[in-house]
Amino acid sequence: MTYIIAEPCVDLLDKACIEECPVDCIYEGNRMLYIHPDECVDCGACEPVCPVEAIFYEDDVPEQWKDYTGANYEFFEDLGSPGGASKVGKLEKDATFVAAQPPRETEH
Repeated sequence: MTYIIAEPCVDLLDKACIEECPVDCIYEGNRMLYIHPDECVDCGACEPVCPVEAIFYEDDVPEQWKDYTGANYEFFEDLGSPGGASKVGKLEKDATFVAAQPPRETEH
């Protein structure tokens, strides 16, 4: 089990969760952040700092966002486990499901 980042993160990329993660397992894609399922230690430090409440324990992802669970795993299929997001930086990709989402309006 791992934590999953869901729809509220799409096109937001707040990154407060990255700063809280003690194991550097939150990776940045083009449109959202993803938690590496093999590197996450299930500490939960990321969940309370997310300003849009986009992070859920895998079993607790709301029904309307269940597709983000598969998207989270898909994001890492080709990447494998590099041992930390800071080693690879921003990745110029997203899971297929996320990339297909319409752009969200974000406040700036």
